[in-house]
Amino acid sequence: EKLAQHAIDFFQFLRHSKGEWAGRVVELEPWQQFFLWVLFGWLRDDGMRRYRTAYLEVSRKNGKTTLLAGVGLYLVVADEEPGAEVYTAATKKDQARISHSEAKRMVQRSSHLSAIVSVMRDNLSVLATDSKFEPLGRDSDTLDGLNVHGAVIDELHAHKNREMYDILDTATGSRRQPLICMITTAGVDRTSICFEHHEYTQKVLERLVEDDSHFGLIYTLDDEDDWETNWSDETLWIKANPNLGVSKKWDDMRRKATRAKEMPAALNAFLRKELDLWTQAETAWMNMERWLALKGSVSESGLRGRRCYAGLDLSSTTDISALVLAFPPVVEGDLFQFLWRFFLPQEAMLARSKRDRVPYDVWVRQGFITVTPGDVIDYKAIYAQFDADAQAFDLEEVAFDRWGATQVAQDLADRGATMIQFGQGFASMSSPMKQMETLVLGGRIAHGHNPVANWMMGNVVALTDASENIKPDKARSRERIDGVVAGIMALDRAIRNEGNSGSVYDERDIREI
Repeated sequence: EKLAQHAIDFFQFLRHSKGEWAGRVVELEPWQQFFLWVLFGWLRDDGMRRYRTAYLEVSRKNGKTTLLAGVGLYLVVADEEPGAEVYTAATKKDQARISHSEAKRMVQRSSHLSAIVSVMRDNLSVLATDSKFEPLGRDSDTLDGLNVHGAVIDELHAHKNREMYDILDTATGSRRQPLICMITTAGVDRTSICFEHHEYTQKVLERLVEDDSHFGLIYTLDDEDDWETNWSDETLWIKANPNLGVSKKWDDMRRKATRAKEMPAALNAFLRKELDLWTQAETAWMNMERWLALKGSVSESGLRGRRCYAGLDLSSTTDISALVLAFPPVVEGDLFQFLWRFFLPQEAMLARSKRDRVPYDVWVRQGFITVTPGDVIDYKAIYAQFDADAQAFDLEEVAFDRWGATQVAQDLADRGATMIQFGQGFASMSSPMKQMETLVLGGRIAHGHNPVANWMMGNVVALTDASENIKPDKARSRERIDGVVAGIMALDRAIRNEGNSGSVYDERDIREI
C-alpha cells in the first residue's frame, strides 16, 4: 500500500504542458490511480514488484501519453534502482520522442525534478543514481548492451513485428524488478505483437492463463453490448473512454460519430480509435447512398476554358484505363466538377462483358467508354483525348501513377502536359481520399452520374494503416477502380493549387510528389 501511494503521489510533481491543462498539476483520475496502485503496490514474497509486464488498452485522448511519461519518470527517479536504464520505445526514434518529450517538459516545469534531473535532447539523467531515461527506436544507433530496468511503449499497435519488444524483454534479465509497460489503442493487424498481447491479457483477466507477472486492463465495449448495432449509443462510450468529459471531449466524439454514420472507412476509424474495438484493415470506402444522391450536374460545354487538373490511371494493356478531369470551384460555394474518360480494347470489352456480366458494351454504346481496335489498348486514343481536353480547357497538370506509365507520361509531356508523378501509397493517397469524403458529405461534388464512375466508386475498398491513413486497395476491391484512383489524383492536384492563377510552372515537364 505504501509503495502504491508513493507512485500515485509522485504525479503531484508533474504538470501538463499542452492545451487547456498546460501548467496545471497532473490530477490522476480514479481509473489511472487504480492502474498505478495495482502496478506498483502489489509485491512478491521477496518484496520485489510482482508485475514485469503491463498492458493498458484504451481509446485515444484518454491521457495515455501523460500517464506513460509519468510512469517512465517514476521508474528513473523514484524506483530506487541504481543505474536504472529506462526507455520510451517505438519502431522509429522520432515516434519514441513523443512521450519522452512530454517527460522532458514535465521535468522542466517541476522545481523538485529539475533539481535532480539533467535534461538533454534525447536524455534525462539522474546523476545521484547514475540513471537515464532515453527514447529508443529500431533505427537508433545501437541496440546492443542494453540493461533495461524499465520500458514504456506507446501505441504498440503501430509495431509491425515483435522485434523491438523482444530486444527490450531480453535486456531485462539482470534487473531485480524490471517493468515493460505497454499502452495502446486497438489496431487492425491480428498477427501483430499488439494483438498477441491483447489476447494474452484477455486470457489472464479471464483466468484462462495463470501469469502473476502480467497485469492488464482493456477499456472497450463488451460483446453483450451488441456494439455492431449499438456503437452510437452514447451511454456505452464511457466503457472505452474512462476520461470522457475530462481529457476526452463529448463534442469531438459526437462529431466523429456523425461522420462515422455516413462513411464506412470513418466508421472503422471510429470503432478503433474512439471505442477501442479491433477492426479489419480494409473496408468499403464510399457511402454510395451519399455519392449517388449528389445532385450537381456537369455540362462539358459549360466548362470550356475553365481551369482543371487531370489524373491518369493506366491499367494493363488489356484492361480499362482512365483519364479524369477535376475542375475546382471558381467562386466560394461552387462545386468541384468531374469529367470522366475511359478507354478499353475492343476484344477485352467483349470478353469482359460476357465473363464478368459488367455492361461494358452498353456503356460503349452510350458513349461513356472509348474502345480501341484489337486486344490491347491503343494509347493514341488517350493522346487524342488529351489534345482535345487541353484545347477545350485550361488543363494545368496531369497526375499519373508512376508504375508502368513512363512512356505515356513522356509522350504527354512532349505534347505540352505538365506531368506529376503520383505515389499510390498511404502518404500520397490518404489526404485526397479523406478530402473527397468531406466534399461528398458536404454535397460539394458534381460527378455527372457517369455510370462507369459510379460502378467503380462502389468497388473501392480502403486499406487503413496504424496511423489511420487510407488508400485504395486494388487487390481487395471487388472490380475495377481505375477511374476513382484517377479522380483522387486529380482532386489532390486541384486542391493543392486551388486559388492559383495562371500556370503552375513556367515550363512543362515531369515532376514528382
